[in-house]
Amino acid sequence: MKITVVIPNYKGKEYIRRCLDSLRAQQEEEPEESQGRMTDWEFSVLVVDNASADGSLEIVRQEYPEVKVIELPENTGFCHAVNVGIRAADTPYVLLLNNDTEVKPGFIRALLRRMESDQRIFSVSPLMLSMQDASRVDDAGDRYNALGWAFARGKGQPAERYQKPARIFAACGGASLYRREAVLSLGGFDENHFAYLEDIDIGYRAQIYGWHNVYEPQAKVLHAGSASSGSRYNAFKVSLSSANNAYLIGKNMPLLQLLLNFPLLLLGFCIKTAFFAKKKMGMLYVKGYAEGIARCFSDAGKDHKVRFKWRNLGHYCRVQMTLWLDLVRIFIKS
Repeated sequence: MKITVVIPNYKGKEYIRRCLDSLRAQQEEEPEESQGRMTDWEFSVLVVDNASADGSLEIVRQEYPEVKVIELPENTGFCHAVNVGIRAADTPYVLLLNNDTEVKPGFIRALLRRMESDQRIFSVSPLMLSMQDASRVDDAGDRYNALGWAFARGKGQPAERYQKPARIFAACGGASLYRREAVLSLGGFDENHFAYLEDIDIGYRAQIYGWHNVYEPQAKVLHAGSASSGSRYNAFKVSLSSANNAYLIGKNMPLLQLLLNFPLLLLGFCIKTAFFAKKKMGMLYVKGYAEGIARCFSDAGKDHKVRFKWRNLGHYCRVQMTLWLDLVRIFIKS
């Protein structure tokens, strides 16, 4: 067995059946054959429940006996939940999957095939399609640019435009395959994030150490989106996302790179503040950003700071080029 599917669950009653039923269908697919032998692509499923009180955990236990469950006593956030699942796994790869998803036929096999094509691949991100309109992209891999903006590649665009594999800045943690030992070597997902941008952060760290993040369009999954937070823009998400953004910049950029990017980062901050001000959440965004900066100087933040090492200089240069290229890509929708 090569893959453990880790599903962090928090109040997922509305979606959990659809997610687990689609995984059951994957298990029933005929395995591929290679030189007369079945390939070892089978997987197990592990649900890590964040103290849900909506009955979703009971559904899993009663209707899906093949699924392993880890029940946490309180809601510890996405990062802690997936770290628990990753540490509990005993397979070379872990597939993180949100509870509001439905995987399509061949999904897991396509991810695995791409992962095993190159030993330097850290993560593989699938073609995530909108559950409301499967002809539209929800996420085709994540980008991050020199303005300090993270964005889902292809969001809202026709899916046929994103049918080629590509290098990306980071995989979307909502549905992506990771190399387990590489994740553990980086210390796992940073639990200072709680939720939001933790996938950008770990993809950023992976690149610093020479790993690659890629997009595989043959793996398709439907995604409802905002199932836990309730909407695309809300006070909880805006505050936490802005704090996490400031924090991931401070922890991953050495001083020289931070100074190099400061003018663009300041511009990006001002534009975002104006954007959220129109939604009457401008001060919330600013306050969150300030909290993120303060976190960089906290004991917990200092412990997670990525220390500059000369042997990684080439990787830092490639990351910087990607930050500039992703600034261009946001306008050309690449």
